[in-house]
Amino acid sequence: MKHGRKELGKWSVDYVGYFFKWLLLSIVTGLVCGVTGALFERCVEAVTEIRSEYEWLIFLLPLSGLLIVFLYRKLNLSGVGTSRVFDAAVEGDSLKFRLIPAIFTGTVLTHLCGGSAGREGAALQIGGDIGNHIGRLFRFDEEDKKVATMTGMAAFFAALFGTPVTAAVFVATVISVGMVKHAVMVPGMIASVLASLVAGWMGAEPVRFRVEAPAVTWMMMVRVMVLAVACGLVSAAFIEVTYLIKKCYERFLRNPYLRAAVGGAVVVFLTLLVGNQDYNGSGMDVIVRAIGQGQARPWDFALKILFTALTLEAGFKGGEIVPTFYVGAVFGCVFGQLLGIPAGFAAAVGFAAMFGGVTNTMITSILLSAEVFGGVGLPYFGMACMLSFVFSGYNGLFSSQVIIFSKLRARRVMTKVDHRIELDNVGTGVIPEDGYDLKRKEAVNDKNSEQTPKVPGVK
Repeated sequence: MKHGRKELGKWSVDYVGYFFKWLLLSIVTGLVCGVTGALFERCVEAVTEIRSEYEWLIFLLPLSGLLIVFLYRKLNLSGVGTSRVFDAAVEGDSLKFRLIPAIFTGTVLTHLCGGSAGREGAALQIGGDIGNHIGRLFRFDEEDKKVATMTGMAAFFAALFGTPVTAAVFVATVISVGMVKHAVMVPGMIASVLASLVAGWMGAEPVRFRVEAPAVTWMMMVRVMVLAVACGLVSAAFIEVTYLIKKCYERFLRNPYLRAAVGGAVVVFLTLLVGNQDYNGSGMDVIVRAIGQGQARPWDFALKILFTALTLEAGFKGGEIVPTFYVGAVFGCVFGQLLGIPAGFAAAVGFAAMFGGVTNTMITSILLSAEVFGGVGLPYFGMACMLSFVFSGYNGLFSSQVIIFSKLRARRVMTKVDHRIELDNVGTGVIPEDGYDLKRKEAVNDKNSEQTPKVPGVK
């Protein structure tokens, strides 16, 4: 009995100690990411307004690309992006602090001059870097520094989009699909809520839309299912187009300066060709028009995919998530009307389903729909996000992402989305806590995994 009480006491002290440790991490990270995120959003919105007023700034896009490449090479950050932050979250590595001003400046320049990009790439990189350095400041060990990095990623994402639940679950599930990083859930959630509140106090607007959902009927559900399957296929097409353009750049434009200049010039030429700037920047105004007014053109989704791939693979900064929202909203608006779904609601379904398809985050995309659209029509959103996730295949925006379990069968596949490298197709062995080792591209030996304390009375 005394031995059991001693074990219970040790277990309680360990868990309470970790809780207060994560609470301190969450408060500091949430405050820093909330303030920084609000400033970042203000800057992006300000330069977007400037570009809307002075449309000739689009002609400076090639020059801004050259400046971004110069900045990254000068700071010795060439090739460092979101996947590098994912690596740090998996391996516990340290990140360079200079990545924060680099991605901040690069994203602002991209939006100022009309590159087609979002802002979540910057959010994950800045937030991960902030969390990583806070972990180092607190002298965390390698395992706890992973949690600190992911907590920062979640907090900054929440500061920009105002979706704390989505942010916390997204970061805990996106790196190893099929495995939940439970240790990051509590600190990620606390930091995300605090960061979104701080950003809101500083004037940052959360992403919210008011939609009306049709009554749940089998006929409407079938229509939404067809739309969801189509969204999954468009998600896969988005990834493939991005991959093909990346390969073209690497083959014909190996010099990064030449790649940025030519890529920027091509985007400028296409902008002049289409006669408007609807496909430049993040395109939030187009998303609002599709969801709020049910208006979109049949070719909008294809052109946004092309503009985004040309921009980001040329070396410009930002991210693909907001363009993904754009593609999903306009595609859903157009295709949904053909199926007999109300245009605005179909755009909202496409918005959420496309996110789940390109990021391979089914549960997160459902939560996103609840936070952004207020929980209306949840059965439709749930079905759409599930089907889009399945039909997007084993593609993905993040090259470091690993899909652990098959989307169609009850077996492990351990497939890396980068060129769909198969790490372990046999499906045997023990899945370790971190899922995989990026350097060896094989299952991690679980001998260094966290030893779960034994709870008295529980076998």
